[in-house]
Amino acid sequence: MLPIILEGVLFVALLATAGALVLWGLWHVTPLGRVAGRLQHRRRLLRAADLTCPIHGAQDPAAMVRLSDGSRVCPACFQETMNGQLDG
Repeated sequence: MLPIILEGVLFVALLATAGALVLWGLWHVTPLGRVAGRLQHRRRLLRAADLTCPIHGAQDPAAMVRLSDGSRVCPACFQETMNGQLDG
C-alpha cells in the first residue's frame, strides 16, 4: 500500500515541477514573457511615480488625497492649496 501512495505523491510532484518549469520558460524565454515582465516593471514605476510629490518627495499611499477627477495629491500640497498658502 505504501509504494502505491508514494508513487502517487511522486507523480504529483513531477507534474508540479514540470508545470513550474513550463511557466518559468514562458516567462523568461519567450518574447511574450519579456513583454509581460516589462509591462509589470512599467506599472511598478508608474505607481511609485504617482506616490512621489515633486515638492515634498515620496509619500505614504494611505496618506495621499484623491481628488474628484481621480488624481492624487500629497497631503501637504492639498493643505497648502486649501489654506491658500502656495510655495511660489
